Amino acid sequence: MSGARVPPEGDAAGAPARAGLLRRAVDVRAGELGALALSFAYFFALLCGYYVLRPIRDEMGISRGVDKLPVLFTGTFVAMAVASPLFGWLASRWPRHRLITWAYHFFALDLVLFCALWKLELGKGWVPFAFYVWAAVYNLFVTSVFWSFMTDVFTSEQGKRLFGFISAGGGLGALAGPLVTSWLARPLGGANLLLASALLLEVSVACVVLLERWARAGAARRGAAATADREQAVGGTVWSGIRPVLASPYLLASALYILLLTVANTFLYFQQAHLVAAATSDRGARTALFARIDLVVNVCTLLLQTLVTGQVLKRLGVAVGLGIAPALTAAGYAVLGVSPALVVLAPFQGLRRAAQYAILRPSRELLFTVVSREERYKSKNFIDTVVFRGGDMLSGWLYAGLAGLGLGVAGTSWVSVPLSLVWLALGVYLGREQRRRAGAAG
Repeated sequence: MSGARVPPEGDAAGAPARAGLLRRAVDVRAGELGALALSFAYFFALLCGYYVLRPIRDEMGISRGVDKLPVLFTGTFVAMAVASPLFGWLASRWPRHRLITWAYHFFALDLVLFCALWKLELGKGWVPFAFYVWAAVYNLFVTSVFWSFMTDVFTSEQGKRLFGFISAGGGLGALAGPLVTSWLARPLGGANLLLASALLLEVSVACVVLLERWARAGAARRGAAATADREQAVGGTVWSGIRPVLASPYLLASALYILLLTVANTFLYFQQAHLVAAATSDRGARTALFARIDLVVNVCTLLLQTLVTGQVLKRLGVAVGLGIAPALTAAGYAVLGVSPALVVLAPFQGLRRAAQYAILRPSRELLFTVVSREERYKSKNFIDTVVFRGGDMLSGWLYAGLAGLGLGVAGTSWVSVPLSLVWLALGVYLGREQRRRAGAAG
């Protein structure tokens, strides 16, 4: 397996004292503190910027009616299907750190353009839908690239110790984002919040640059070959990220795991949209409700990331980490099937999404610490974007079809229970295979 890794030496003189404070929360070791702090800040800025946008996106998504959501999901999938080969082409030619920084610059420029359209009141008929699709593409691409970079910097053993704390940086950012939106939406206006998000994205770029310098310093201590390796492009062809997914049972199972994750996410998202739309027709109230749900989810996520994730991955393993969210989903859907109400869905959504972001996400990223660099950047990106949004699209139309047959929130919940159990079985298989591969790699 190729790829430079963070070395266990060479931190600054004050690192032992700082690391001693961090060890109360995370098992950080000598030489890892700089990368850990930068990674934490990177993920904080990235998710804070996205969660500033998310309540705006969600309200725009239902502004023309919940029945339009499958169309938006289809548009998102088409956008992903176009963007993923382009990303593969760029990854074949550019060094990883340059690819990441320019991709983030591109998305920041997009936010400035959306801000201008909003302020000039241009494209009122299509801008809300375009922004919804763009935000969905943006979210998956920037977070997928983040975790690809993390799995390229840290080993599987380091990831089990550190990814939970790094995820807490994202959890804290996800907590701060809705608060920023709640506090500043009225005095600044939604358009200026887009500029705030763009600024946070540029902070992420600065973290990438500093983290790459740190990694290069470690590579230099290992020799000229390691240094040259960090300057190389990922290589391969535009489509080389797809072929391994079809050929490898491990990557194919990872893709199926994501597909079933999207079914759970999409069904619950549609159920939430229906129940919220039924609860109020006021757009401001709906945006505030979405923001409050996000806030509850992110508080729970941060607590789990800080106190639970690292212990689960280090002591219980990846299989348990991948199985917790599917098990909660199956149980929650069974309860929602009996009592299909917003008062039941809101805590279910909060607990399930918290488990997904705090435990499932870092567990899933560990799957890619035991694959090749090309699979890490290209196959992972294909799974995280095209498969994910393709699953959203298929799940959206499946939900619409079931609703057309007369299945409401209760009926679709019972359909989701057996699918969640299959999802659980896939998680157990992937966790065991990851442990086998990590052991074989030494």
